[in-house]
Amino acid sequence: MAAHRLSPSLNRLLLAGKYASFWTRCCAVHGYAQYSTACSPNEKTFDKILIANRGEIACRVMKTCHKMGIQTVAVHSDVDASAVHVKMANEAVCVGPAPTSKSYLNMDAIMDAVRATGAQAVHPGYGFLSENKEFAKRLAAEGVAFIGPDTYALQAMGDKIESKLIAKAATVNTIPGYDGVVKTVEEAVKISQDIGYPVMIKASAGGGGKGMRIAWNDEETREGFRFSSQEAASSFGDDRLLIEKFIDNPRHIEIQVLADKHGNALWLNERECSIQRRNQKVVEEAPSTFLDAATRRAMGEQAVQLAKAVQYSSAGTVEFLVDSNKNFYFLEMNTRLQVEHPITECITGLDLVEQMIRVAKGYKLQHKQEDIPINGWAIESRVYAEDPYKSFGLPSIGRLSRYQEPLNLSNVRVDSGIQEGSDISIYYDPMISKLVTYGATRAEALASMEDALDNYVIRGVTHNISLLREIITHPRFISGDISTNFLPEVYPDGFKGHQLEADSRRELLAAAAALHITAQLRSQRVLGDLRVSSSPVECSHWELCVELEEGRHHVDVTKSGKVYTVEMDGVKVEVDGQWNLASPLLPLAINGTHRMLQCLSRDASGKIVLQYLGTSFKVRVLSKLAAQLNSYMPEKVPEDTSSLLRSPMPGAVVTVSVKPGDSVAEGQEICVIEAMKMQNSLTAARQAKVKSVHCKPGETVGEGDLLVELE
Repeated sequence: MAAHRLSPSLNRLLLAGKYASFWTRCCAVHGYAQYSTACSPNEKTFDKILIANRGEIACRVMKTCHKMGIQTVAVHSDVDASAVHVKMANEAVCVGPAPTSKSYLNMDAIMDAVRATGAQAVHPGYGFLSENKEFAKRLAAEGVAFIGPDTYALQAMGDKIESKLIAKAATVNTIPGYDGVVKTVEEAVKISQDIGYPVMIKASAGGGGKGMRIAWNDEETREGFRFSSQEAASSFGDDRLLIEKFIDNPRHIEIQVLADKHGNALWLNERECSIQRRNQKVVEEAPSTFLDAATRRAMGEQAVQLAKAVQYSSAGTVEFLVDSNKNFYFLEMNTRLQVEHPITECITGLDLVEQMIRVAKGYKLQHKQEDIPINGWAIESRVYAEDPYKSFGLPSIGRLSRYQEPLNLSNVRVDSGIQEGSDISIYYDPMISKLVTYGATRAEALASMEDALDNYVIRGVTHNISLLREIITHPRFISGDISTNFLPEVYPDGFKGHQLEADSRRELLAAAAALHITAQLRSQRVLGDLRVSSSPVECSHWELCVELEEGRHHVDVTKSGKVYTVEMDGVKVEVDGQWNLASPLLPLAINGTHRMLQCLSRDASGKIVLQYLGTSFKVRVLSKLAAQLNSYMPEKVPEDTSSLLRSPMPGAVVTVSVKPGDSVAEGQEICVIEAMKMQNSLTAARQAKVKSVHCKPGETVGEGDLLVELE
């Protein structure tokens, strides 16, 4: 196992800011005041820390380590050899092949890396080994600090059954449910009936929304038991399940806690995490619009009570479900840094990673409870390589052919672990970044988020920018009327992207027409001169046909300077812009209103794909003659997909439940695909006989691959 180092000269250049764009994007906190607690030169912590993680969280931890003057060691799988977190570290060690069980979960290899590099401490980030008590024990046995709580707290809070019993003993409000391990399907049905539907079936170990299913009847309980146990075994190596009452239409609000080894503990206010899909968070904010000061304090004090009950020492999070009457119930405690920790850092001014390092070294907390403020408002959007039009987000894989974070804007922070050219792989979580905006008020933070999403350039993979933008601009979200049911309630038929109204449709078509003409005019010139010198006078009026999915629009366009006037349906729209066709961003003023569009693609046939208000729209712009001739072209007949079952996402085939010749009913399970540790049941769209099966368990499939063909 070989370790490699950045050359001393390169590392000095990075630290000195020679490569400021790379270093800033990877490390710096942007757009708002720096943390209120600076690293004290008199506090000796660690000389070298190994980060047992990858991606954006590894980069995030390294940022604080470098600020504190601590050397860092990255671990990586073979496919991550050129990853940003590897480039950012002072040293890096390969710990195995791509599958997580053979690399980032490979304790033997990571322990070897600790010994080989002489790291004095390990920060586990979140996920992987962050809540693994065996890993913490092995580090302690070799005198290496685990930057997290001790093994007792990891064990007590890592098991949802035991943690609930401890919470009850600590007088923390808990959800009614069964306190033991559910061993069989029939036992699960009996317990669910006793509790009363709906119930939540969940993995005893782990978190992150994996191994969780809601059941509203006996049949769903049986199905949920099977899938939850399989996901739990795959993700955590532990298939034990518990069942508890499902609080219908709740809010998911969590309290950040911070405790040291001397019995001191603080609560650092709350985070509102109710916008979720498949029990995984999508948008978070701090503070919550729902809590009043009394409820906030009651939740904070109970969170601290629980932390003290397990002698907790480090940063951790106590999660609650809160009903419409502000009754709150303990859900679980995450004994690690949370994905959404940046928004707490924004409103409190504390660097949580720095605090974790200090606590791990044995220092007391620097603050009292009365010192913890709520300054301003912060919002985090989780930017994923996902298709939001499929179940609000099924994973997408690919290479980032173009990537540009919106760091030119103020009050924006981007925690990422990728760069242009990076691969989004089937092996790991498809998160691209955590996009955070901050403001003195919630309205300011939301306005900054809207701008940041419009300015975020991502090419090469499908992403969820459109969904994120629709969420943060939706009237219900703006008013604070949210719950964990927000997405299915707002989009009962699935997410369809931004729905154009008359004015926005005219804006989009006018922008497309102006862009088309700009591209044509540019193609007529070379180095500023017209290609055909015999035609010295440029055209200033055009008759065009602009096609959108819902129909065709005839438009008249005139140009004066760089301003286009586009008339359609008797309404004039003025479009003004810089028209830099080499830039992925297209800043325009449409009827005096600033709009940031993105040109995703365009070709010689007049097809233009524009990202407008977060959503991609396919537009075709033709001359009047070309539109007339195009009407004679035959239309492409769409493929009949009713007899074909294709994979909706890249993943691995877990089970195949049918064989050629079998008869299947509508809605019957045909196979199960696992993607990013989540299992997805694929069913028959109609009653039919199976003609052929094109996959088998263990195979890797891509999005759109044919799995089963029906007669």
